[in-house]
Amino acid sequence: MKLLSAAQIRALDQATIREQRTTSTALMERAAIALAGWLYQHYTPAEAGEILLLCGPGNNGGDGLALARLLYLAGYAVRLGLLPAAKYSDDYEYNHHVLPKVIAIQELSAEKLPDIQPGTLVVDALFGTGLSRPLDGVAAAVVRHLNGSHARVVAIDLPSGLLADAPQPDPQAPVVRASHTISFGLPKLAFLLPQNADYVGEWHVVDIGLSPDFIAQADTPWHLTRLPGTGGFDAALAARQPDVALPRRGKFAYKNTFGHALLLAGSRGKVGAAVLASGACLRGGVGLLTVAVPGCGYDIIQTTRPEAMCLPDTQADFISELPDLKPYQAVGIGPGLGQEEASRAVLEKLLREAKVPLVIDADALNLLGEHRELLALLPENTVLTPHIGEFTRLTEKARDDYHRLDLLRDFVQKHKCIVILKGAYTAVAAPDGQVYFNSTGNPGMGTGGSGDVLTGLVLALRADQRLDTVLAARLAVLAHGHAGDLAARETGEAGLVASDLVQHIGPALAVLVQ
Repeated sequence: MKLLSAAQIRALDQATIREQRTTSTALMERAAIALAGWLYQHYTPAEAGEILLLCGPGNNGGDGLALARLLYLAGYAVRLGLLPAAKYSDDYEYNHHVLPKVIAIQELSAEKLPDIQPGTLVVDALFGTGLSRPLDGVAAAVVRHLNGSHARVVAIDLPSGLLADAPQPDPQAPVVRASHTISFGLPKLAFLLPQNADYVGEWHVVDIGLSPDFIAQADTPWHLTRLPGTGGFDAALAARQPDVALPRRGKFAYKNTFGHALLLAGSRGKVGAAVLASGACLRGGVGLLTVAVPGCGYDIIQTTRPEAMCLPDTQADFISELPDLKPYQAVGIGPGLGQEEASRAVLEKLLREAKVPLVIDADALNLLGEHRELLALLPENTVLTPHIGEFTRLTEKARDDYHRLDLLRDFVQKHKCIVILKGAYTAVAAPDGQVYFNSTGNPGMGTGGSGDVLTGLVLALRADQRLDTVLAARLAVLAHGHAGDLAARETGEAGLVASDLVQHIGPALAVLVQ
């Protein structure tokens, strides 16, 4: 699923009007019907109480006016607060004209702000994506008043004051803090970034029949990878096919079909990371797995992962030797590795000698960050799996989340690698600059060892020669998040531990088989 810029969204509306031979007023009515349908599902008239709709002078305000009419006709109690302006959009004017005369209307001013009691249901229809500058004047006063009211806020398309695809030009300017944001047709890039979470709240997408041809042809580096039935989408979108799929296994496939992977992991006190990563690799469908661990990890791996072969290092506490790489179709390194000089030397030797796909995580990433000259040795299409802190060590401290995305795209294009930047919407960045955000997962996955599980799963799919690198990374991230969602249903988010993810990888991958 593509994520479009504010300018592209406006062009999408116009393309829809042209292709479907409709009018902007009819498209606005379609949007209002979709919004009303969402509200009907979530709030009865009794639960909603009196609904205050705050409307700006543009088409976002027109959406609000049309919605007010539909809600009134459906038996909801509504009132309107309207921003004064020298000019209003044509569709705003039309919907203002056809409003039922009994709906109470207040013209807003800094001296006459609307009454908003705690718990009031407020619809933010002030500006949406039509804004390109910070809020000021009466609009700013209204938003500050709204944010201080402790109301339940539903924003139409985008919380007013928030930009769809860029950082706020003035961090001090007010932005509506919504409980829910309802987007038309597609989500916005802004929804997926941590710095905007307090403004967006829970986001939802409603389908209003926007032009699929325009969307298909639109050029954007931003995408959201979907899984049917998960990821915060409404029913119409959740029912569609996923963006990625795992090939079905052939009847005559055998273990060599799915590759032999080598995992270098663990150090004294951190052998658990090797256990988690190897378990995920095995559950991820690898044909054969060999785990290289320090001597202290031999009995642990042989006991906990009998399906894997184990290569104990001559050093008891850390890895100091690189095994012969000839038998393997993919190599992973990093979980629990430690940062001994001997382990750094093993990493450097691996980068120089490997002819097969690599997956680099955890302490191996920290060694790269400490010795950045090694980045020049990264083989093409290597997969790196940093969290934000590890990525910062590889690049620089980002000014904001948008700048971090710029750094991410620059990094993968420079080093011709794939980076899985972990977070609430984990981003898979490809060497061509395309970025695929993930829609699965939950806060319970913010627990030690979760990243080790992802590394093992990526390694399994990289060893599978049927998959290209970017597809393998996207599938791994999608299945990893879905495994977390399945696990959380049983344990709750607070009770989720990384080994729960391993146990749910099989069912998570099964959903992706096409």
